Amino acid sequence: MSIQYPGDFWKDYELIDSGQGEKLERFGACCLIRPEPKALWDKTLPESKWESMAHTRFKPGAGFGKAGKEDSGTWERLKKMDDQWYIGYGGAQGPRFNLRLGLTSFKHVGVFPEQAPNWEYIYSSVKELSGTLPKGTAPKVLNLFAYTGAASLAAKAAGADVTHLDSVRQVVTWAKANMERSGLSDIRWVVEDALKFAKREARRGNRYNGIILDPPAYGHGPDGEKWKLDQCLFDMLKCVGEILEPEHAFMVLNLYSNGYSPLLGETTVREALGGAVPEMESGELALRDRFGKALPLSIYVRVKR
Repeated sequence: MSIQYPGDFWKDYELIDSGQGEKLERFGACCLIRPEPKALWDKTLPESKWESMAHTRFKPGAGFGKAGKEDSGTWERLKKMDDQWYIGYGGAQGPRFNLRLGLTSFKHVGVFPEQAPNWEYIYSSVKELSGTLPKGTAPKVLNLFAYTGAASLAAKAAGADVTHLDSVRQVVTWAKANMERSGLSDIRWVVEDALKFAKREARRGNRYNGIILDPPAYGHGPDGEKWKLDQCLFDMLKCVGEILEPEHAFMVLNLYSNGYSPLLGETTVREALGGAVPEMESGELALRDRFGKALPLSIYVRVKR
């Protein structure tokens, strides 16, 4: 198991400080204070410094901490800032793209920065696959629960034929705008329930060289389909096993739900894929603040065939 952090080359994001259930982050020129339950320690900087640096602070609503509403609330403006702004991602090597950020009522801003190591892995995996497929054949990549599309852009930047799926139409529109801002094109957009789509692809015999999954703890499809991670993940992964190419393929699973460990993720993936896992790695994705405090945020499992 390994612990991975975003590379130092990413200049448009920084975790400045963390503690007492919050994190102080810089996205481009804007600094935000957001709740972070995993920041169990004390803040290093004084509260006055946090407020003098921040442009806005997320204030949890009455439903905060309750199922379905745990991220709801409002933003308190501390300095003048735009409702939407852009940041870039990329270094001398690897994927390069742009992301539009915005203040949502669910404390999210349009990107999960700790996912950067997964973007790098996806980019390098697509590049590697391109050398194993027949000339002129692009690796087919399916991004499920794809949100605003950073992983889709990483795959597309590497030359993949990308299908991007999310159940929320507004989020897919957001992802499309990110593609256009990044100078990329020809991603296939799908608004649908992820499990329903994957089952249909299996029936049709469609297969992919790469599949990316970042499922929420709970959620709803566009037609009211219910998703609960503990109940649906294993079936989802078994279906993924049917549509993932048996050779020249990779899969990336990311899990945010508390209580999931890399070992649990590995066992679930291995059993769902029927043991057909020649190469597997797992670990945690984390952020480190200026003072060296490591904030673990999700676990990942990566598979290659």
